[in-house]
Amino acid sequence: MIRNALWLAIAGCLMMSGAAKAQSWPEGPGRQLTEETCGACHRTSLITNSSGYDEAGWRHLIGTMIDLSGTDMLNEIAGYLAEHFPPNDRRAPTLVEGEHSIRFEEWVTPTLGQRTRDPVEAPDGSIWWAGQWADLVGRLDPESGEMEEFHLPSGAKPHTVTADAEGRIWYTGNGNATMGVLDPTTGSITEYEMPDPEARDPHSAIVDGSGRVWFTLQRSNMIGRLDPASGEVDLVTLPTANSRPYGIKLDSSDTPWVAANGSNRLFRVEPDSMAIEEHELPGDGTHVRRLAIAEDDSIWYVNSGLGRIGHYDPRTREAREWPSPSGPDSHPYAIALLDGAVWFNESGQRPDALVRFDPESESFQSWPIPSGEVHAGIIRHMRPARDGSLLIHQSSTNRLLRVMPED
Repeated sequence: MIRNALWLAIAGCLMMSGAAKAQSWPEGPGRQLTEETCGACHRTSLITNSSGYDEAGWRHLIGTMIDLSGTDMLNEIAGYLAEHFPPNDRRAPTLVEGEHSIRFEEWVTPTLGQRTRDPVEAPDGSIWWAGQWADLVGRLDPESGEMEEFHLPSGAKPHTVTADAEGRIWYTGNGNATMGVLDPTTGSITEYEMPDPEARDPHSAIVDGSGRVWFTLQRSNMIGRLDPASGEVDLVTLPTANSRPYGIKLDSSDTPWVAANGSNRLFRVEPDSMAIEEHELPGDGTHVRRLAIAEDDSIWYVNSGLGRIGHYDPRTREAREWPSPSGPDSHPYAIALLDGAVWFNESGQRPDALVRFDPESESFQSWPIPSGEVHAGIIRHMRPARDGSLLIHQSSTNRLLRVMPED
């Protein structure tokens, strides 16, 4: 018997058209069942482009998404995948040795298939995450390992979470066009609807020093500002079409800067008027998922489109870039500054590589990121914690991780 409650959603997805199915998968026993079950909730290209597994590996990976244990379905699906998608090294990262040491701590979140993502530290030291596919946010006590999940309104599909100074947890309702906030002391949730029907997909968010919540809307090509005191939401559309605003950070003057996943630009938002200032980066293929702002207000960014990391000085408008160790298809994704170094991940590789870049020596060092018994990913966000560690995650295996530098 299938015991995962998410199977109800998956069963409903099976009524969908064949758009999510694989193209030209090999014939054989289990093909149709595998296409329908896997394609119900994600692109099946994630399978064809994976590093492949033996039957035990496929069983383990399936078990992070849905509980099929003890069913003929599991035997049929895992057998088909193992036969036609065995282990390969097509996406193996180029790991760089170095003098630094790190230690990983990891926790597996309770609800299967939730796509655990975007961990952030709250003022009380707890770690919060978004379970996007399960409409939940969760809290981890890193000292005891205890976890609690809070269910959000159906269809919210939270893309990210961020904490304000009072410890309230803000989330972006990527699926129902809302911004929401959870009061952990009472469990109450307040939703704020978008004032424009074209504002469909709140994406990433951050809280400024006055308590206002800034957020991006990627496919809507907008940036939003929410004032919790009045409940008012203001929106501005980016001047360059299809810029797909993604990551957002604040500089030392509480001014938002936004990365563009659809154009070779960074955007500065004037905090009061919300006027947009464009900053063009080199390279027509440049797309920036996320950015990090240094103490001098210069900007480090991942050039996801060209497989590089970059540094941009807003005062001189000069940019400089370095190739990521695994090359142009490595797809750097998340980025953070920690202890004088730039940290990012290569999401195009299996396993994901965590990379450290030293700006002084311009040297790299990298490590494979653990994800249980499989090489799955991916890290979509990373944020420093107050103890000098780095908070990351592995969406495909529902893992939260803390990276502890040891030197």
